[in-house]
Amino acid sequence: MELTAEQMEIRIGKKEIIKNVSIRVKNQQFVGLIGPNGCGKSTLLKSIYKSLVPQKGTVFLDDMDVLKTSEKKVSQQMGVVSQFNEMHFDLTVQQMVMLGRTPHKKMLESDKQADYDIVEEALTRTNLLEYRNRSFLSLSGGEKQRVILARTIAQQPGFMILDEPTNHLDIRYQLEILSCVKELNIGVLAALHDLEMAAHYCDYLYAIKNGEVYTHGTPEEVLTPETIELLYQVKCQTYINPVTKGLGFAYGI
Repeated sequence: MELTAEQMEIRIGKKEIIKNVSIRVKNQQFVGLIGPNGCGKSTLLKSIYKSLVPQKGTVFLDDMDVLKTSEKKVSQQMGVVSQFNEMHFDLTVQQMVMLGRTPHKKMLESDKQADYDIVEEALTRTNLLEYRNRSFLSLSGGEKQRVILARTIAQQPGFMILDEPTNHLDIRYQLEILSCVKELNIGVLAALHDLEMAAHYCDYLYAIKNGEVYTHGTPEEVLTPETIELLYQVKCQTYINPVTKGLGFAYGI
């Protein structure tokens, strides 16, 4: 599936957060949004997955007008993994993942064997089979985030949005989540803070500064010392990481 968001403008109160931003994610492409805290990455994503209403702009997923389509129909095609997933009630891991089937069900429709099979596959993909009967609230932050990813996989979306899902996680869980998403071979739009992760997993990047697209292109084209200094106000040098064979970054030089 292909996502196009064009001429997006978003204000919160009197402050203009996103200013005439257009982005595109081609079929099965992994696209990243990078930029400093407060630049508008998350706000832009929230407007795309209908958590915020933009003042201007259009969002299409293939030929579906996302902003004019019901949340249920959008959820049948688009899944979201966000940064914060606080809950005030408890479910087992399997029950949490089963919630991913909700967009595909009629009101009060019971779970069918096909739903259980899909949930089983999602638990397998995220290495959560042994956690299936555990309390969600008893899990660590990284484990909870894997459950949220499994729930999103159980939606069987053709497109996925990652709204800074690894920001508070250690390196192991960051790698597990991004590797799992990459293996789905679907379109992905992700806000990422870690530039090495962005360079390794993303096919294309949009660099956001003060609510506008500063530049865009492949990781090699975007992640230059000059652009990084302009975005983050730090000096750096880039090199080829001997482990990943991708770009690495040395800061403070």
